[in-house]
Amino acid sequence: MTSGHDIPPGTVSLADYEALARTRMGENAWAYIAGGSADELTMRWNREAFDRIRLEGRVLREMTGATTQVELLGLTLPYPILVAPVAFQRLVHPDGEIAAALGASALGAAMVVSTLASFTIEDIARAATAPLWFQLYMHYDRGFTRTLVQRAEAAGYRALVVTVDASVSGLRNRQQRAGFRLPEDIAAVNLADLPQPAKPPLGPGESPIFRGMLDGAATWRDIATLVASTRLPVLLKGIIAPDDARAALDCGVAGLIVSNHGGRTLDTLPASIDALPRIADTVGGRVPLLLDGGIRRGTDVLKALAFGARAVLIGRPCVYGLTVAGGAGVAHVLSLLRAEFEMAMALTGCASVADIDPAAIWSDDRPLHS
Repeated sequence: MTSGHDIPPGTVSLADYEALARTRMGENAWAYIAGGSADELTMRWNREAFDRIRLEGRVLREMTGATTQVELLGLTLPYPILVAPVAFQRLVHPDGEIAAALGASALGAAMVVSTLASFTIEDIARAATAPLWFQLYMHYDRGFTRTLVQRAEAAGYRALVVTVDASVSGLRNRQQRAGFRLPEDIAAVNLADLPQPAKPPLGPGESPIFRGMLDGAATWRDIATLVASTRLPVLLKGIIAPDDARAALDCGVAGLIVSNHGGRTLDTLPASIDALPRIADTVGGRVPLLLDGGIRRGTDVLKALAFGARAVLIGRPCVYGLTVAGGAGVAHVLSLLRAEFEMAMALTGCASVADIDPAAIWSDDRPLHS
């Protein structure tokens, strides 16, 4: 695996970064980063769903003072694109999440740092100048989970993003076939002090999943307790069902991230963009929605916002940029996506993020106007 420093000439799209990363990333890392669950149908649908959505181009609109600026949970962001949490980024670059934070900060992008980062919460915070959010897994040891939250608060993180769709790991056949293993020098360093649970031997016919992996799994009670115990806004990542969106609102969360975990947990879940309209209808604007999964073009960003998202998150493309050119690659990925988004806004006649609504989406059923 080559860490990369310079952006190769002709690298003009996120697809170019993916192709370059494939040539520079070892099989072990590639299986982990690029793979999904089981037959990888959901991962593929995340992309194909965007390709099916057509935009309604508009002309001669007033575009003076056009801006991509967005307000989100007390932050003023220059554009509605955040860096999604991805674990173990030292798999692809020796400076891992620190380089990613520097690249995101260079473009003013907020970054969500994974619980499973390969650098500490504190070290990443010291490197970043743009806002950071902390992605949290609710661990079986709730006291340890609370300690993680306190560390994030003390380090200046601006929100908590609780991943709720991975109570067990997905069946990642690509990783199994590759024999994926973390290198000895890479670990989830923020979990170093997590006490190991006692593991009584399984009885005849007992399920290792139901008996072991789900022991201590989080419930809605844990979310309500977390919301009440932290000064940070809490978002839930992994919401695709309207009933879960309602339960989340009842717990007092500050935002929802519509996501299927990048196709890495339960295969044959719908594409995130297909789930978004139902969640938007359920929430009715009471909290901001973000969308994660399948974003590869600026037109995808506009489509997500037209269907009700306030912002989007991108994960794998930033890791591909990190693989190819370190922090500069992350910054370039973000700049490409932002430029494409601005072009899409201009050509659909949207002078601001607030102007982007369902009218930007082509519909064969839309009535004709005289």
